[in-house]
Amino acid sequence: MWCFELREEYRKDCPAYLAGYLTYAGSVVGRTERTVEAYYVDIRTFLRYLVSVKHDDVNSEEIPFAKIPIKDVPFSYVKEFTLMDAYEYMNFLINERQNSNKTRARKTSSLRRFYDFLASYRSPDIYRLESNPLEKLELPRPERTLPKYLELDQSKELLQDVKSKNYLRDYCILTIFLNCGLRLSELAGLDIDDYSESARTLRVFGKGQKERIVYLNDACISALNSYLEVRPESVMDPNAIFLSLHRSDHRRLSTRRIQRIVEDQLNNAGLGNLGISPHKLRHTAATLMYEYGNVDPIVLKDVLGHVSVATTEIYTHLSNKDRKAAVESSPLADMKASGNNTNASDDNDDNGKSPADS
Repeated sequence: MWCFELREEYRKDCPAYLAGYLTYAGSVVGRTERTVEAYYVDIRTFLRYLVSVKHDDVNSEEIPFAKIPIKDVPFSYVKEFTLMDAYEYMNFLINERQNSNKTRARKTSSLRRFYDFLASYRSPDIYRLESNPLEKLELPRPERTLPKYLELDQSKELLQDVKSKNYLRDYCILTIFLNCGLRLSELAGLDIDDYSESARTLRVFGKGQKERIVYLNDACISALNSYLEVRPESVMDPNAIFLSLHRSDHRRLSTRRIQRIVEDQLNNAGLGNLGISPHKLRHTAATLMYEYGNVDPIVLKDVLGHVSVATTEIYTHLSNKDRKAAVESSPLADMKASGNNTNASDDNDDNGKSPADS
């Protein structure tokens, strides 16, 4: 597990009030590097929007929206923003940015969290708001979609077709994703001290640095032990499990690099066109556990580190086998027609009227 440090590129790009918020989100709240990056991207879009509506000379011809700098956006722009302004911003995201409901919901949530911070004692006095103008801003309701995942045979193909100079490391990464359902940040943050071969467990730090214990099967134990035998020594990250072998100092693998490893191996297996990511491998693990292991949703919730079982229950909708079994278990499933019943009365009476018309 590493200590959070705000990226230098964010420090250079962000005004002080945004840099302070991102640092707070990562170091105090315990948001992952990927979540902090999402906050940065979402609020950067918001600040660019503020500049575009405040300055008439900023338009798509002179300065493209994606090139608007945010470093010097005055805090007064943020302070003067109202709930009615937020509605206009939502329209901008729909009409100008063509954002989906899901994307707008995420950006709205990011913005509300940002203003929650500014309106609290956690924010420095110089950047503190008396109240949160977006407290009553409703989140767009995202469309309910089922997550993508690999079928069992596709998962086997992925593991069987690993091709890499760092075969044991990359095979181990895929094995843990597919068997344990770890989040990307959780896998990247694994330390050697988190692994207990005797107890057959991994200690994992999830969202908000919440600790949980994940039990390992034979495939995971074998993959971890094989990789750890060839794992190089690291000066920069001596306790990290997964290390970069491209650099002489063997640093901890970043989440971006792990994403690339997964993408490369999906392409090797001919599965690169399915829209699968490390997070989709988490969905795959959960689906396979539920469908083939008959794992109770409450147990699956603890395995995945979900706060609510309602989040886990989406996997109960993914199993075609369960839906088929449910229909076939009906006590009427064996009933069959006995043939034509010549004594049955016609639906219509003699004058052509149905009984309901009489």
